[in-house]
Amino acid sequence: MANIKSAKKRINVAEKKRVQNTAVKSEIKTFLKKFEASVIAKEVDNATELLKTCSGLLDSAATDGVIHKNKASRQKARLAKKLASINVA
Repeated sequence: MANIKSAKKRINVAEKKRVQNTAVKSEIKTFLKKFEASVIAKEVDNATELLKTCSGLLDSAATDGVIHKNKASRQKARLAKKLASINVA
């Protein structure tokens, strides 16, 4: 356990950030699962709306440093590719 006051503060801050980051990642995963389900069901309108939501969540998470910006970009590209595949079919 830390003895210095600033080290104790950092422990508290790190724990709060960990909880917050976990919540953000969980929300992203939830919407990604919803998107996948609507793609499998071939619901184009619902999938389009979910793609917008997922893109926004990924962008904000990347901006806040929760995930890396390249990971956000890669996931958005893959989601758009899946949506395009059901639009063509």
